[in-house]
Parts: sequence; structure tokens; C-alpha cells
Amino acid sequence: MLPECDVVFPETVEQALEALSAEGARLIAGGTDLVPNLTRGVSRARVLVSLARLAGLDGLEARGNALHIGARVTLARLARDPTVSALSRAAAMIASPQIRNTATVGGNLCLDTRCVYVNQSELWRGANGFCIKTAGAVCHVVEGGKSCVAASAADLPPVLVALDATIDVASPSGARTIALEQLYSNNGATPLSLAPDQLITAVSVPLDPHTRAAYRKLRVRQAIDFALLGIAVAITLDGDRCASVRVVAGGLAPAPRRVKLDELRGERVDRAFVERVAERAEHAFRPLDNVATDRAWRRAMVPVLVRDAFDELGLSAS
Repeated sequence: MLPECDVVFPETVEQALEALSAEGARLIAGGTDLVPNLTRGVSRARVLVSLARLAGLDGLEARGNALHIGARVTLARLARDPTVSALSRAAAMIASPQIRNTATVGGNLCLDTRCVYVNQSELWRGANGFCIKTAGAVCHVVEGGKSCVAASAADLPPVLVALDATIDVASPSGARTIALEQLYSNNGATPLSLAPDQLITAVSVPLDPHTRAAYRKLRVRQAIDFALLGIAVAITLDGDRCASVRVVAGGLAPAPRRVKLDELRGERVDRAFVERVAERAEHAFRPLDNVATDRAWRRAMVPVLVRDAFDELGLSAS
């Protein structure tokens, strides 16, 4: 049962920020993640600050050398936009059509972390002694762990981090723009670096004709399910050579994980290059037992998804 709480409907960003300053206030847009978590007692809220009437957060357009996406743009709308194919494909892989019609870009960026020991009923969690993320003092994933390793299972962040996207953040002290990667704290219990009275208003994705990107997702079913592993690959080409390459993983840790591949700049992009990228990614990304699937299998799938991403881009045939 959804716990009793107040709901407010601000009509401006300033009103929303003021409402968020109240104790126990939480933002809600589509509510496709927050409402189930409130129902199960994973999340708590005294006041829900709805973005339903907030103007100016639903733009989606290419301006200059960037695609600007309002935080309230639905995943269904983003999935139909062809400007950044990797981003639209990632959006189309999320949940179901009904959920994508309601869920928002900002909500996906702020999706709460998930763990096999957290996303259960309150009765189940209580019988297990709770954990760091929900009223407990121990981590059941990492023995003796002092911080929460619940995983970021959102699909848009790996792609956006790989593409060096930025976000616009509104706060009482003014607006600022930060790299999307800086949004995440790497602490599963409090996964976002935002203060309670701050909100994301937009995302900007650089548009570079020399950059290609792809996203591959591992899950039990081909719909509905959260990512057991998500791999985003973005490569900027200089002719047939690599100017830069980024591989970012989701579903493994509290934040998207990027592997450093600076040493591959200038190399010819061929099958051997792809194998080197896949090998480095497998070495860098180490899944934990935070989802109900064998971690050795998930790690073994890292190079497979990297290769699949390059195949999708048509860059691994030679």
C-alpha cells in the first residue's frame, strides 16, 4: 500500500525548489520507479513534489552542436527521436511501452539503485536484518562492507556518460551545468550527488559527426527487466583510426563505470582493435553479487557485449 503523503504541484522551477526544501520531500514525474519503492518501503516521502505542471522541461531539439533534452521528456518520445541513435535505442529497451509512455528522462537518470537484498518486501528485508541502504548497518553483498554497493540499473546513463553529456541543475543558489558523470556519488545508499533541494532541468548531448555510439543490454527477458549489465561504446574516428574510445558499463555498481582507453588513440580500428577494447573492459568491470544472477557469467558477457556494440557500428569486420 502506498503510504500517506502530501502532493504539491509547483508551476515554476522556483516553486519546485522551495517545495523540495521541506523535510521528506521527493520529486516525482512519471513515478514508475518511485511509487513501487514507496509501496515496498524501500523509499520514504512525506511530500511528493510533482513536475506535472512545470513548464519548460519538455523540450527535445538539436541546437547547434548538441541535442537538448528536457528532464520531463518521456522515454517513449526519446525512443522515437533519431538524432542520437544509441540514445533512442537505449530508451526503447527500457521496461514496457506503457511505462515508457509515462517514465521520463530525468527520472531514468535519477533511478534508484537496485540490489537483490533491497528490492524485496519490507517483511523479507526485516527477516534478513535489513542492510545499509534500508535501516540496517551491514552489507549482505560484500562481507564487512561499510558502504552500499546496490547497482545503477538505468539504461540512459551509460550511453550519456560515453557521449560526454552534461546536465543542467537548478538550485536555490542558481543554475549550473555539470558533466553527467558527476551526478553519481558511487554510494548505493545515496546514489546522487544532488542536494535535496536541487533538480535536473535538461540534458545536453554533444553532436559530433565523427562519433558513433551503440548500447547493448543483458537481461533475462527482452522486455520489462532491468539491466543485469549494460554496455555503451562511443568511438570518435579520424579516418580509419581511433581519435578516442569510451566504454561505459551500467548494472554493476552504484554509478556507471568507465574504462580508460587513452592508449588506444591513433590505432587503426579493426578486429584486433575491438578485441583489445573488449579485453580491457573485461579486466576493468567486475560484477558483484548484487543481482540474482551469477556474477561470473555477467563478467564473461562484458567482452561479448563490447564486440556486439562494435558489430552494430560496423567497425569490426576488417
